[in-house]
Amino acid sequence: MKKLVIFDLDGTLLNTIEDLGQAANYALERNGYATHSMASYPYFVGNGVRRLMTRVLPEDARDDATIDRVLGDFLEYYDEHCIDFTKPYDGMPDLLQDLGALGVDVAVASNKYQKAVTKIISHYFPNINFVAVEGQKDGVNVKPDPSIVFSILAQARVLKADCLYVGDSGVDMETARRACIDSVGVTWGFRSKKELVEYHADVIVNNPVEILSIVEKGIQIS
Repeated sequence: MKKLVIFDLDGTLLNTIEDLGQAANYALERNGYATHSMASYPYFVGNGVRRLMTRVLPEDARDDATIDRVLGDFLEYYDEHCIDFTKPYDGMPDLLQDLGALGVDVAVASNKYQKAVTKIISHYFPNINFVAVEGQKDGVNVKPDPSIVFSILAQARVLKADCLYVGDSGVDMETARRACIDSVGVTWGFRSKKELVEYHADVIVNNPVEILSIVEKGIQIS
């Protein structure tokens, strides 16, 4: 049985896309740029908020000064509105509780900046005892660099072989691959099953209950 399950945040534990899109559109509009539909944002997110701002800006406006300015407006808005529309995916709160009841540690590894990760996790999962809640920090490379995973493993004092990484995107599957830990791709998030297959998810699940089964029954992942 696995001893630790590391979860991605956006698109895995929580559907955050509306709040991210609203904040990005606010920043774009404030700076005189065209906004995007909410349906576009699942393909913009996943590599941190600076990369998000780069992607939503027109190609001829992606200089550092412009990105910095728009990012500042995004952060100002998102800090205040990051829990307006965000909600847990069905079954995720129960899964976290059930893993805890089994004695399995849980952690969060996100490319979202640390301040927002801390606020969102404490708001939506106040009764879950996460062994680590890690977001993007200055001087630490974002996923798929595995540094964030190694930090969590050290905090939990768990071996790679005893860890499972759960996420919804190719970035997550690549993070797990680089960290040399088993991966589970979830189909309810922001990216397609096709992307999860292309990035070599060890297992792909359609329901959180399946994750509990993998952990509890010791299903062999190959």
